[in-house]
Amino acid sequence: MSTTDTHIQAIRKQAQQTFSNHLEYLSSGRVSEWVDLFTEDGVLEFPYGPEGFPKKVTGKGELYEYMKNFPKHFQVRFNGLRFHETTDASLVVAEFASEGKALTTGRPYDQRYISLVETRDGKISRYVDFWNPLVAMKSLGSENLGASFLT
Repeated sequence: MSTTDTHIQAIRKQAQQTFSNHLEYLSSGRVSEWVDLFTEDGVLEFPYGPEGFPKKVTGKGELYEYMKNFPKHFQVRFNGLRFHETTDASLVVAEFASEGKALTTGRPYDQRYISLVETRDGKISRYVDFWNPLVAMKSLGSENLGASFLT
């Protein structure tokens, strides 16, 4: 393996480890550590977010405010993580699932995800989260996911 190949593999491994840490921190309610995985100007995007739900959250301050209540709403365990290798070693494409429940309702929260994550120097610079908001809404017993999730 050439020096270039070794360097590319190191970048890919670091990006995938950052993603794995994201799942670990989120499932264990470690929101401050989760936020630290992002660059200062990191972006979290939700292309399929329902009305009233943010389409984009930018910067560590907004990320913390957005996610700080996640542990009081959901208890989740992530599984089935599968990475798809890309030509850009700093780009992570991942499929995974969650099993869990909404703590306020006791209803199941079983979700499937596809994530597109751009990293820079081992930090997340852009995270595009493809998930089904209807699953979260049903779990929370609410038609207004934004109001339920963020408070």
